[in-house]
Amino acid sequence: MKKIGLIGGMSWESSLVYYQLMNEKVRELLGGFHSSRCILESVDFAEIEKLQHQDDWDSLNTLMVEAAKNLENANADCIVLCTNTMHLCSEEITKNIAIPFLHIAVATAERIKAENISKVLLLGTKFTMEKDF
Repeated sequence: MKKIGLIGGMSWESSLVYYQLMNEKVRELLGGFHSSRCILESVDFAEIEKLQHQDDWDSLNTLMVEAAKNLENANADCIVLCTNTMHLCSEEITKNIAIPFLHIAVATAERIKAENISKVLLLGTKFTMEKDF
């Protein structure tokens, strides 16, 4: 089983959902007492939120790359970002790590296509809704 690196803390509540869903899926697929292999790098959301409102995406990129490198150095096989908005940093993250970064937009698009869904609704923070990805 691959070890998934989770960048979380934005908010801790969303990180909890990712952790719970991953483990539920592993239990569904493997049964018994199986659980996911993962590592969580949790950042301080107060710092992230402050930088977002200061529109300081250079600092945010630096923080996300640092978190991703920490997970890579801890032998994660891939990285998942447990928040929509901070995918604005995905380009910098992928440029600075050697392991796969699983982008939420790619996974979402694949599911939409597989389910043959023709209309979708995106809900998100002001940053998610107004920034270019």
